[in-house]
Amino acid sequence: MSQDVLTPARISEIHKQAGRRRTFAVISHPDAGKSTLTEALALHAKVIGTAGASSGKANRKETVSDWMQMEKDRGISISSAALQFSYRDTVINLLDTPGHADFSEDTYRVLAAVDCAVMLVDAAKGLETQTMKLFEVCKQRNLPIITVINKWDRPGLDALALMDEITERTGLQPMPLTWAVGISGDFRGVWDLRNDRFARFQRNNAGAQIAITEYFTPEEAAESQGNNWSDAVDEAGLVIESNLEFDVDAFHAGKATPILFSSAALNFGVKELLDALVDFAPPAAPRPDVDGAPRPVESPFSGFVFKVQAGMNKAHRDHVAFIRVCSGVFERGMVVTQTRTGKSFATKYAQQVFGREREVIDEAYPGDVVGLVNASTLRVGDSLFLEDPVEYPAIPLFAPEHFQVARSKDPSKFKQFRRGIEQART
Repeated sequence: MSQDVLTPARISEIHKQAGRRRTFAVISHPDAGKSTLTEALALHAKVIGTAGASSGKANRKETVSDWMQMEKDRGISISSAALQFSYRDTVINLLDTPGHADFSEDTYRVLAAVDCAVMLVDAAKGLETQTMKLFEVCKQRNLPIITVINKWDRPGLDALALMDEITERTGLQPMPLTWAVGISGDFRGVWDLRNDRFARFQRNNAGAQIAITEYFTPEEAAESQGNNWSDAVDEAGLVIESNLEFDVDAFHAGKATPILFSSAALNFGVKELLDALVDFAPPAAPRPDVDGAPRPVESPFSGFVFKVQAGMNKAHRDHVAFIRVCSGVFERGMVVTQTRTGKSFATKYAQQVFGREREVIDEAYPGDVVGLVNASTLRVGDSLFLEDPVEYPAIPLFAPEHFQVARSKDPSKFKQFRRGIEQART
């Protein structure tokens, strides 16, 4: 698509493509399972055929997103990259973020480029220090947050205790989309509240492949799971008692958080997270400029640099600037203007970068991330534009360390809650 006059057809296509984008990052404390979840999402979207994660960082195989020698040696994620894949006719842009506190500044910058965050919580440890720091950054930026309780296959805290902690420490209202059947350490599956069914999981090839999932009606689940099922229904009922409708507006406003249970290492509950992202996470929308005026997505191309990474390719000692596309259509080879200097910049070497893997990208839409190779003149926070000048808010170059129900078994309440979910989805 060439950069020409904005015809109605062109505007319609840009809006359509922006509406298909879901751009998010995962925030967590180190060792909560972020890299494993990234791998599991890629597996479920059929981007990869086999997941590399095994139980524990020490004996974990190398994952797609962890590729630098320090990452492999220390079992942590340092560099940020963007994995793009399609799922249910939606384009998912997952921005990988360092989980270790030593690299917090990089994560803060990445959060400036996303529209949503997934808060990954270790079932045994609850909300840890680094998670809360990153939550505060999300709160400052009004990012909607989906909460995933991970590692439910291992012994951990009580589900209701975790909900209380989330409510008390974040101020967010939990809204369950799935609820664990079986206590932590005995993960049978989840109650899928959206479809009112029991999803029973069975590990496949030690978690290296998509888990085998079978679906059962509530009546069948009650018969096969006994107290585990009735306890799940009762516990979920306690959480949703005060919030009978799934409120997607409250989620987008940062007042409520959808809740899902998972075991990323076993690929349990991962598909449900992907479905939640597609159905409820906000698409790419007009981004405010430095004066607070939203730039329409159909405006000529614009974007900003949220990360600069050097030495990603040892053979070429290159320098990659990661750009979040905010409006219009990015086309490889286009000549754009750098707002800070007023100078022109040619985008000849444009790629999608994830770990070691690179792929030339010819076109990108609002919400997408483009890696500009050998862009040595670009700095974090730089705005780029075509035709209509724009400057997006600066990204801090420092880590902001100063950021610091009655039991109910009334089935009508669950039906009302599910109606809210379905209305939000459609």
